[in-house]
Amino acid sequence: MRIKILASALDDLHTGCLFYDKQGEGLGTYFLDSLFSDIDSLVLHAGIHQKFFGYHRLLSKRFPYAVYYTLEKDLVVVWRVLDLRRQPAGIHQALGQQRTSR
Repeated sequence: MRIKILASALDDLHTGCLFYDKQGEGLGTYFLDSLFSDIDSLVLHAGIHQKFFGYHRLLSKRFPYAVYYTLEKDLVVVWRVLDLRRQPAGIHQALGQQRTSR
């Protein structure tokens, strides 16, 4: 299984990294390492996660973030990596805008 991370998901990761860098030295790097590890796990576990708003949702093991992805044959497409502390309507809106802008 291959993984493709869209620019929108990379932007989400960058924003999260900046936030956690402000919280403590090295925390942003730890955030990225943790989230990329979660994303890498999709090579083995893609498709087993419950669907929300039309996307599979992988919950991060260490941070309050979720990886929203779809499956296309042998390809996992990571659309967004969103902070779960947002309002559900904001998450739904972010995911809805993503599908139309691809």
